[in-house]
Amino acid sequence: MGRNTHAYFVGSVSALGGFIFGFDTGLMSSILEMDYWKAYFGNPGPVGVGVITSLLTAGCFVGSLCAGYLADKFSRKRTIMVACVVFSLGASIQCGSRNRAMLIAGRFVAGLGVGVLSMTVPIYQSEIAPSHIRGRLVSLQQWAITWGLLVAFWIDYGCHFIKSDASWRIPIGIQIVPAVVLFCAMTMMPFTPRWLIDHDRSYEAQTVLAWLRAGGNMHDPEVVQEVEDIKEAVRMERETAMRSYFELLRFPIRRRLVLGVAIQAMQQLTGINVIMYFAPSLFKQSGLSGDNASLLAQGVNGVINMLATIPAILFVDRLGRRVTLMIGSFGCAATYFVQAVATGATQNKIYEDDGSVNLQLPKGVSYLVIVMVYLFVISFAMSWGPIGWIYPSEIFPMHIRSKANSITTASNWLFNFVIGLVAPILMKRITWGLDLIFAVIMFAAIGIIYAFYPETKNRSLEDMEVIFTGSVWAHRDRRRIADYDDAVFAENNKEFEL
Repeated sequence: MGRNTHAYFVGSVSALGGFIFGFDTGLMSSILEMDYWKAYFGNPGPVGVGVITSLLTAGCFVGSLCAGYLADKFSRKRTIMVACVVFSLGASIQCGSRNRAMLIAGRFVAGLGVGVLSMTVPIYQSEIAPSHIRGRLVSLQQWAITWGLLVAFWIDYGCHFIKSDASWRIPIGIQIVPAVVLFCAMTMMPFTPRWLIDHDRSYEAQTVLAWLRAGGNMHDPEVVQEVEDIKEAVRMERETAMRSYFELLRFPIRRRLVLGVAIQAMQQLTGINVIMYFAPSLFKQSGLSGDNASLLAQGVNGVINMLATIPAILFVDRLGRRVTLMIGSFGCAATYFVQAVATGATQNKIYEDDGSVNLQLPKGVSYLVIVMVYLFVISFAMSWGPIGWIYPSEIFPMHIRSKANSITTASNWLFNFVIGLVAPILMKRITWGLDLIFAVIMFAAIGIIYAFYPETKNRSLEDMEVIFTGSVWAHRDRRRIADYDDAVFAENNKEFEL
């Protein structure tokens, strides 16, 4: 780690925001299959389950929209702390729920907190990270999400053996703990240098950068140069730019907004949260008998998800965003296609007494479906999982970054909400057809990434102005960017010789 030890530390602490979101997602996926939870809330059908799961994402949508203003006005750091308080309130309401309406209200309030965290944490990480490890540092957000999923799966599995309502109240209550830890930890974390300079607190910004980059040496040449670069970028933005949401619709920001919204939407259109929310139901539908077996398979799914994210953390700043996304898209599409063909060709669908669907697949096909789910999770975790958060957090200029990311993150939650609402119904009605839909979307994503998304690895946040002012056809604009790099290299060599 060397010079970047403090940056890694701060990025890791703030990544607890991702852990909170992952924990809640993993929590509900298993709780939905608990007998005591079903009985307490009146055995909700597919529509009821869709509403309960998706109301959190509705809150996330609203929270992420509000986060842009809060992060600019009160800082990224304080906004994360406020989100922890809101999430804890929502989790407390859920834990003490006496009826379905109270549970839904609690999930919406918790969603407000998660929405703010999901927008603010990646920005906080990207603004404290040096350019050559920015992708890795923001990837910690996704890795923390996978850890949250993993811990929640196994807590649920253990609580499943409790023969009372405590089986679901205990895991819901436990999720307050990481929110309290993050709140306390953030009191000791620095403000981001870019936010400080934008608020005319340059000396504090240099102090923070010196701590993050050079062990406290405020006169380190790289620290001094980065401060001057940020000051110049802020000065130019103040002279030429507005700070309203309307600027997002103007050239050249409009292109970046479209790309940010699209990449967040496509992250959800991978179908990852269908897997994470409803994997126990999918495993049962495929013929894995017994609640314990399906919950255990989901626990294994969590382990795979966490481990598969590690390569992305290590290599995303080497391979780049484009190649990683295209490889991941192909992997997701292929697993969905195999699963759809195998299921469609062999299923014998029947409806159980409780309204659930049993596809009565041959044993070999059942195992194939489970393997395909695991391979899909690996493909997602190595690509779309982290880069869906990295890319939007790094492409916007300072003066509009929070507002732009509030919109891109809101698109993620909007698609998450819609998919969470309709997935239980589609899983029951068209079964393998849903896999085929996701396969087509992922094959299309390969072409979209190749044609429209410029590479951003190893670029400073200030360099993005050059990257995104050329042709919208990214694959045709590589020559211009290469010429820019050659010119910068030549200029640096000239200064070195002098």
